[in-house]
Amino acid sequence: MSATGLFISIEGGEGAGKSTVIAALQEALAATGREVVLTREPGGTPEGEAIRALLLDPANSLAAETELLLMFASRAQLVRQLIRPALARGAVVVADRFTDASFAYQGGGRGLDMGRIAELERWAAGIKPDLTLLLDVGVAQGLARARARGGEPDRIEREREDFFERVRAVYLARAAAEPARFRVVDASQPVQAVREAVQAALAGWLGSRP
Repeated sequence: MSATGLFISIEGGEGAGKSTVIAALQEALAATGREVVLTREPGGTPEGEAIRALLLDPANSLAAETELLLMFASRAQLVRQLIRPALARGAVVVADRFTDASFAYQGGGRGLDMGRIAELERWAAGIKPDLTLLLDVGVAQGLARARARGGEPDRIEREREDFFERVRAVYLARAAAEPARFRVVDASQPVQAVREAVQAALAGWLGSRP
């Protein structure tokens, strides 16, 4: 691995097992001796966490456009306060979701214009991950896993199954359109198999870099 920073995002729908994958990545990357910075979206900064609470509170009724702009407000702060400084000092940043989630959830799920989201990506985020690991699992299986965790579902988790089918379709379409950046992992497998697949995908991607 080179001395420059590396930005990895983890994407997937509800119940995809992102927490498990992030732990596996942290373990694999720490073994290289590099600083690993973990973050999440929305959130990752004090301001972003306040926005997260607003976005996910089931008591709030937000227009789709409001939801999208709040996502990018949190993201803009995260990039400038945490991601860019970490990359500048050579750290590996692992983010639980990034801009692909806005294309999937607000574009696919909510039906907002993809071109407008791309404009916000260029202006507010201004950065793309070097590697995106997409954890793909069928919607019914993912939602069953999410429900099994217990607790009250948040505002987005309360959406209908067809919403999450559209989210999954956009994620897979983006992965197909950017094969150099994406690695799709079958997240329907048992936990250990998913961990091994993620570590293999990371090793393979790092080995293919110039």
